[in-house]
Amino acid sequence: MGKLKPDTCLIELGTEELPPKSLKSLSKAFADLVQKALVNLDLTPASVEVFATPRRLAMLLHEVPVQQADQSIEKRGPALQAAYDAEGNPSRAAQGFARSCGVSVDQLVQRKTDKGTWLYFEKSEPGRSLASLLPDLVAAALKKLPIAKRMRWGSGNEEFVRPVKWLVLMIGSDLVEGEILGVGSSRFSYGHRFHAPGKIEILAAGEYEQILLSKGMVVASFDNRKSTIRSLVEHQALLLGGSAQINEVLLDEVTALVEYPVAICGEFDTEFLDLPQQVLVMTMQDNQKYFALFDQQGDLLPHFIAIANIDSKRPEVVARGNERVIRPRFSDARFFYQQDRKQPLGSWRSRLDAVVFQEQLGSIGDKVDRIDALAVDIAQQLGADDIGVSKAAQLCKCDLVSDMVGEFPKLQGIMGRYYATHDGEPERICEALEQHYWPRFAGDELPLNQEAQCLALADRLDSLIGIFSIGQKPSGVKDPFALRRAALGIVRILIEKSLPLDLDWLCNRAVDGLKLKIDAAPVVAEVIDYIFDRLKVYYQDQGIPYDIVDAVIYSRPPLLFDCDRRVQALHQFQNNEAAVALAAANKRIANILKKNTLAAGVEVDAARLELPAEKKLYKELCDLQADAERLFAQGDYLEGLNQLAKLRPVVDCFFDEVMVMVDDESVKNNRLALLDQLNRCFRNVADFSRIQS
Repeated sequence: MGKLKPDTCLIELGTEELPPKSLKSLSKAFADLVQKALVNLDLTPASVEVFATPRRLAMLLHEVPVQQADQSIEKRGPALQAAYDAEGNPSRAAQGFARSCGVSVDQLVQRKTDKGTWLYFEKSEPGRSLASLLPDLVAAALKKLPIAKRMRWGSGNEEFVRPVKWLVLMIGSDLVEGEILGVGSSRFSYGHRFHAPGKIEILAAGEYEQILLSKGMVVASFDNRKSTIRSLVEHQALLLGGSAQINEVLLDEVTALVEYPVAICGEFDTEFLDLPQQVLVMTMQDNQKYFALFDQQGDLLPHFIAIANIDSKRPEVVARGNERVIRPRFSDARFFYQQDRKQPLGSWRSRLDAVVFQEQLGSIGDKVDRIDALAVDIAQQLGADDIGVSKAAQLCKCDLVSDMVGEFPKLQGIMGRYYATHDGEPERICEALEQHYWPRFAGDELPLNQEAQCLALADRLDSLIGIFSIGQKPSGVKDPFALRRAALGIVRILIEKSLPLDLDWLCNRAVDGLKLKIDAAPVVAEVIDYIFDRLKVYYQDQGIPYDIVDAVIYSRPPLLFDCDRRVQALHQFQNNEAAVALAAANKRIANILKKNTLAAGVEVDAARLELPAEKKLYKELCDLQADAERLFAQGDYLEGLNQLAKLRPVVDCFFDEVMVMVDDESVKNNRLALLDQLNRCFRNVADFSRIQS
């Protein structure tokens, strides 16, 4: 019988509407788990095509083998001398081994190896078919999906993120029999809930996407649906004389809410444009899943674009319905805005004392006072306006008790800026109230002025030290106080704003602020380690190898912006042809020095240098060291390393011609001192011995 050709396999799980914010990640995880399982079974598909809609998780496995290769099974039993007694009868060991293999002793074979002759069991087992493996494989993948909370439905015990309605398992045009989560497989899928709610027969796996679109009005591909929505929104915005603000998170969520996207244009009263733009945009995006429109000057237009899941014969009716929904939301926002502005922002400061930040760490009012003290210290270090910083600190959390932020929490800081501006506060203070929350997410802007930077650092450091001190540091995926984001924000501000602030000093000043609540001093080292862990993530995102970063941060440089200079220089230095050899030499030096500790203060005695190779290394090291260390002191680490790279020939010659560990103790120690001097010179930048690449 000839080898069976690979074929296309279809897996589709139909459900009630899946959570839109997790649809994309669920579909990817499902496909990854299935693909990994197939690879482990030696049934690797040529490619995997992933589909996801509100009511289905699906995939096409292209050119997947439909049969495993035959498996050769062999087990080694006892040695021949232990397998038979003197009369040639099988021993208990041989009989037990044969029994465990399901055969008689005479069915075992003898095989000679370099360690003697042994009994072996050999068997050729035919490979299993994909069809026989698929149901269990899919069921196992579904159990491993990252679902925070599973639900039950009906009278069964099955659990999934949503009730399961149908299951399609096919290889080519053949149905694969099986049952998963209480539902038996068939070749019938279902189309759009409203436009094509009936059964749709899938005749061949490869026709899945086309059949769902033509007969079911379902755009099955998440990426294709997303691209279609983007095009629809951009086109409608152009017709309305503006451009759409397409937030990627919103676009993904809208894509996960529809199976057949249709653009609906709506408008709202221009009187609402008197409200802050962010209020209107957030209402449209977060509450209604609408796309906001802007003119060429960046001003909000009184229009929006919604994506419907129905191709209505009267789209104007759908548009009016959306308009009716948005008006009361805007009216509420206007009421909140007007009420909030009836009293100055600073008048709310006392109310923060009644709002709990964390039970052991006190109120938000307590936190504000700590931010104030620490931010003023930072401002004095930077030569910033400490009086302005203190004023901004006392106002920075006041908008948390406003009606507007109570309704729209994401507007914290933004509303503080608007209210402070309305009160006539200086512009830099108003900006600081918003910007001290920056960066809010990966890649976000950093606070622009010094007042905002001082507040941003103080706020994050107080949270890190405080939460660590009460034993609630992040674990696994749990990070309720967003400390990972806080630490990464500190890293970015210190590095990208080149702030000459000692990390140890910052953390200890934060400890001082908390002393009335808790003794936080014991966690300083742990918090610094945690910040350096975020630093590794920061460089990983830039594509800088881990070992380069590790070599620099191993000594915990106190100034992160200086640490960044070293990392960037060392990364560029890897292009120097001497880099690999010098890293290897430093690794060798580190190993030698680790095993042979020098007394403190031991220096090279030039008169005791005996061999030409060690004399030459010492002379060239002394000639280059002063220039290199001057460059390092100026922060020009790359040029300093390029100077030290000139040592490569004499370093290589030293290790080729000089024995360090000689019997003469004084000669040995002098050579160790020379290596220590060389090692310390490179350690001005990094521990080169830790570089692996």
